[in-house]
Amino acid sequence: MDQISTDVAIIGAGPTGMFAVFECGMLKISCVLIDTLEELGGQCVALYPEKPIYDIPAHPAIEGAALIAQLEQQISPFKPVTLLGQQVLTLSGQKGGFTLTTSAGKTVKAKAIILAAGAGAFGPNRPPLDNLSAYEATGAVRYYVKRREDLRGKRVIIAGGGDSAVDWALALQGIAASISIVHRRAKFRAAPESAAQLDVLAAEGKVEMVIPYQLHALHGADGRLASVEVADLDGGTKHLHADVLLPFFGLAMELGPIAEWGLDLAQRHVNVTPSTLETSTPGMFAIGDIATYPGKLKLILQGFAEAAMAAHAIHPIVYPDKALHFEYSTSKGVP
Repeated sequence: MDQISTDVAIIGAGPTGMFAVFECGMLKISCVLIDTLEELGGQCVALYPEKPIYDIPAHPAIEGAALIAQLEQQISPFKPVTLLGQQVLTLSGQKGGFTLTTSAGKTVKAKAIILAAGAGAFGPNRPPLDNLSAYEATGAVRYYVKRREDLRGKRVIIAGGGDSAVDWALALQGIAASISIVHRRAKFRAAPESAAQLDVLAAEGKVEMVIPYQLHALHGADGRLASVEVADLDGGTKHLHADVLLPFFGLAMELGPIAEWGLDLAQRHVNVTPSTLETSTPGMFAIGDIATYPGKLKLILQGFAEAAMAAHAIHPIVYPDKALHFEYSTSKGVP
């Protein structure tokens, strides 16, 4: 089916977009969920499926993949249409009658739109190294760790000085055969407690601190990594034996076609009315990390609340002649 009609098109299938399906479903509003990734879950599954999240209510700790699995179960009664592995390219129309086209040739007709695209399409900042793609193809260079067990017994080099570099150095303890961190300076831009734990591991000899150095070259054959060459600030080099390189230099975030839709933007974020999450385009709403307003907190739980508010604001668009009587889920149940 190349053309799909729905009440709401949700762009972005991370946790906030998925929960918007639930909130809309509770109001008998149908949804199509669209994402450039091949699976549901957004950054939770792409970047940290095995990393604990501590600020989800009623879950003292829950891993990213487990959270997405629970959300998938929660939205399953509403049977959303999912269009994965494709990007929304064009948008036309107005409130009550939008038309979207995707890179896979799908056309979606929707009465309203919810942008839940995080900070847009994301990809890793790649280090400028020769023959990098050959090592990426074999997994010798990787920017995400989906399963810690994949690195069991491996000699791992971690490059970077942020939270991801420090967190993975801690998480791979007892799994990787060896761990070395390459960074240009002794100061890490990470949570103080995590940085303190790293200092302890370094003092115990469980993590090698390669400082101040930066990546210089990769050595190996047929995509198999043998060593990583690093250079200090004076140009001196040395080789670190390695099976896997994890470069953590942040993500490149791009709004892509969203930036061309005439929305009121603020540095790659979309300005919204806080009480409804509606953007400057009537009938189009933004929730989660992509939305901004005074006092905004970039938390999953705030995105969940925004999903509920947007769904209620959309109800009059979908059902213009039907008054919405607020009911708690404990009273109405799941339709």
